[in-house]
Amino acid sequence: MNEILVSVYITNYNYGAYLKQAIDSVLNQTIQNFELIIIDDGSIDESRSIIETYRNHPKIKIVFQNNKGLNASNNVALHLANGKYLIRLDADDIFEPAALGVMSSILEGEPELGLVFPDYYYIDQYGNRIGSHRRHLFDDEVTLYDQPAHGACTMVRRKFLIDLDGYDESFSCQDGYELWVKFISFHKVSNVNRPLFSYRQHEFSLSTNQTNLLQTRKLIKSKFVNKYLSPINTLIIIPVREKTIAGISWPNFMYSGKSILEHKVFMVLQSNSVKKVVITTDSESLFKVYTDLFKSNIQVEVVIRSREFASLKTSINKTIKMIVDLQEEKFDAVGIVSLEYPLIDVSVVDEAIDTLNIFKSDSVITVIAGQGPYYRHTGQTLKAILNQDKYTVLEREYLFSGSGGVAISSYDSFCTNGVLIADRVAHILLDHKHSFGVFSDFDFELFNKYISNES
Repeated sequence: MNEILVSVYITNYNYGAYLKQAIDSVLNQTIQNFELIIIDDGSIDESRSIIETYRNHPKIKIVFQNNKGLNASNNVALHLANGKYLIRLDADDIFEPAALGVMSSILEGEPELGLVFPDYYYIDQYGNRIGSHRRHLFDDEVTLYDQPAHGACTMVRRKFLIDLDGYDESFSCQDGYELWVKFISFHKVSNVNRPLFSYRQHEFSLSTNQTNLLQTRKLIKSKFVNKYLSPINTLIIIPVREKTIAGISWPNFMYSGKSILEHKVFMVLQSNSVKKVVITTDSESLFKVYTDLFKSNIQVEVVIRSREFASLKTSINKTIKMIVDLQEEKFDAVGIVSLEYPLIDVSVVDEAIDTLNIFKSDSVITVIAGQGPYYRHTGQTLKAILNQDKYTVLEREYLFSGSGGVAISSYDSFCTNGVLIADRVAHILLDHKHSFGVFSDFDFELFNKYISNES
């Protein structure tokens, strides 16, 4: 009996309206050396009756189970699979006819390759094609791997996945991100610049809860670092200026018994990776206050900086270099955390450090994804830039805006380049809460209402 080349599995929960189309897209592949595992995760719609019509198909295995969640279902498929390669199709998505053939042939041609993923089309709930998503060509253009593959329709070498202990069932979503972090760390990955499946956009899509998705990514990174990597000892610098908002000194604004600065310092010190915090200010009065406030904390140092260094026209890099030069010990990383983003918590600081560690970048910054469309003025009119008036997403045209006020650099990179953000810059995405900044009286009013409601 010939070895099964590809094991395809479909995980389904109440997607009966789309399920038949997904199953048929597998059965109609241009190559036929595959098996299909259909896992119904406790659906209460018409899914079961649809699946039962395929009961006697020779290529299909069927599993009905109580609702276990995506990663548990992934491991069920991994356990049942016999194929050399493994790939998931979500029950509301559709393969292109050549999908299995194209991706398996790439893996067959490179034994060291662990994972391959394609571009894809967007379709609406009725199956109408409304755009496409196109990635960089990994073999020629990509050296920084902080943009993961799509979780579904990514084909992996099954043995490699088994060796990496399969899917971690402690995570309820972002299985593709967990898979990605494992594979880029231990195996070669690649892609094909050709849309090979259709990704359905509708109100019940699993990828709509941004806060939950981003929080899970943080946890995935943290668990991976704790399991596989050495910790990064980090120096964090908090620059402080005398700043008045709504008639109040912002660094000294009090809530819950502490000033904004104290909240920020104690938040940063919750990180196991942060070994020291340096507060730096050009204000003699603040310097005296902070020196006295933190005199008993050996992890906190207060450093005065010249008015020249504190000028808005002067790069913060000069202040960072001055502080780094004062240190008696060498750190693995150095970073800044801004006072202007009061809702940043320690998980963001930890994620920035973990991102630097996992992706081996020179720097990491916190960003929000561009919400476009964006326009530029031509002199005659406003014109959309980067095709953002269309529903085709090109990875090279992604726009991000710096937000959150957290930036981390490897110590060696900063000492070599003299700037915090240099060379290969990775990023972490923030949600709306963590990207909220206080820069105006109106921002202050909103923040004040938020903390009043929280207390």
